[in-house]
Amino acid sequence: MTSSFVLKKNTCMKKYKNIMQKSTFALLIVLLGMISCEDFLDRPTEDNYTVDSFYKTDEQCFQAVNPVYNSPWYDFQRGFFKVGEVLAGNYYWGNSPYLTFTINSTDEDLVNMSASLWSVNAYCNGILENIDLKSGPNVTEITKNTVKGEALVLKAMAYFYLVRIYGAVPIIHNNSAMISEGGYNEVYRATIPNIYDYIIMTLEKAIEWLPEKNKPGRIDKYSAYGLLSKVYLTKSGYGMTGSRNEEDLNKAAVNAEKVIYQSGRTLLPKYSDIFRLENNFNEESLIAWHWVVSNQWTSQNTLQSDLGIVGFDEYGANWGGYTGPSVDLQEAFGENALSLTRNYVDARRKATMMMYGDKYEYFWVDKGGFDYTEFAVESMEYQSATGANEVKHLVGNNNDHVIGIGTNMDRMQTSLSTHLLRLADVYLIYAEAILGNNSSTSDAKALKAFNDVRGRSLQGYQPRTSITWNDIWKERRLELACEGDRWYDYVRWHYYNPQGAITEIKNQKRSSYSGLKDYYETGVLDPEVTKYDENPSIPNITDEHFHLPFPDTDLTMNPNLLKDPVEFDLSTISY
Repeated sequence: MTSSFVLKKNTCMKKYKNIMQKSTFALLIVLLGMISCEDFLDRPTEDNYTVDSFYKTDEQCFQAVNPVYNSPWYDFQRGFFKVGEVLAGNYYWGNSPYLTFTINSTDEDLVNMSASLWSVNAYCNGILENIDLKSGPNVTEITKNTVKGEALVLKAMAYFYLVRIYGAVPIIHNNSAMISEGGYNEVYRATIPNIYDYIIMTLEKAIEWLPEKNKPGRIDKYSAYGLLSKVYLTKSGYGMTGSRNEEDLNKAAVNAEKVIYQSGRTLLPKYSDIFRLENNFNEESLIAWHWVVSNQWTSQNTLQSDLGIVGFDEYGANWGGYTGPSVDLQEAFGENALSLTRNYVDARRKATMMMYGDKYEYFWVDKGGFDYTEFAVESMEYQSATGANEVKHLVGNNNDHVIGIGTNMDRMQTSLSTHLLRLADVYLIYAEAILGNNSSTSDAKALKAFNDVRGRSLQGYQPRTSITWNDIWKERRLELACEGDRWYDYVRWHYYNPQGAITEIKNQKRSSYSGLKDYYETGVLDPEVTKYDENPSIPNITDEHFHLPFPDTDLTMNPNLLKDPVEFDLSTISY
């Protein structure tokens, strides 16, 4: 069987598991078979085409890359949230090992996310190879370059997740070449600096190929610049102690500045609008998974089932009511579940988490809006152990879905996009890169970037005249909360200040309340009944926890993953 690093199965794609690939053509036929879904940015028909009959028109070339915006990523969704938010202390998930740092190599989500990320890499490599090999004479050079550029950015994104989750991983540059050489079960991990250099090489080529403006929802040159800025900011701390590499910080700033001042993109005026279905392709979203409800399982967004309160939609597949945004995150927003009065100064809080007293006009529109107190407290047993439930990644009921894009949702299926890189993130990357290793900065451009992000959501905001690393660190948390990103901020902080990252995580309020139901039903607070956990478990986090273990399935197929990384000579490969 092929190595998981060559053609890693997507575990939910049951009909394709245990596939043995022996040639480029067989590989592509499988990939094309995985994408026959209903329309999303135009998909291929379900004809029995072959590689030789495909890639003959511009439309077919775009159809080939369209599914990489969703299906291969499907099995990463749950890991995306558990790693990004639960591990980071932003979200309470009961007895999850991601809350307690007790993840082992057989963990289902760990296995699935590895499968998914390597599937993305294989898919993108197949596109890169076959666009050049098989495209017909009527395909324009612009189309070929655009499609390859999109695939490169999504490939770079997959590797960016891999290196921040698992640390040193193999570089699989060309799947079919490795299959033909027969060494796919013997590949060694490359070093972490190798991986970052590979990501940078990939994004630089994408920038060369991509247009400045693409169709709505699609990746363009500034998507690549934005991701490159984030890669450089992360890389700047690796191997450093107490400070970061100035050259990398400068490159992070330069690339972020291109996005801010040259792309023509602006922040949406209203924060909550970013996450509404009708704004799937909004200009603030630089890179996103674009899901679609279809007959092809894996094309859809399933996060509403994991995060939505029981009964939130008509399909009986919501089980997220007993989880919720953490007490620690609530306090970062200046909120307290032991108060019946809400603080609405920061609009991002309500757009991120539901709490007692909240009402949402964009959920349950046909019922006059969604009243969290009425639904969660008065109509049934109160579910949340933290006094809050999730808002982002939710659509609402079927009518809300129809209002959003004119089509129905289904059981465990919505078409809501998942934004992986937003313009606001790039603004904060820019501010942090300009700050660099200084204790504070009053740089006008850095301040504007920071103030634009913070000022959008805060009532009566007075722009800062100076900012520190702590200001930006907290702002990143509030702006990007529950978007699957926070853990990776800790990873990059740990690169150059491991004790700082560990200490902050150990000091988080990651546990739950007791007695919230009694309090919310009576309105009378009895501190003997309703209280935060008196003996919360302190996470036993160490340096080793900043790299998750490889899944057993990967180790079985390639024992070399347990061996030390080997330097990879990037001069031997190219695009």
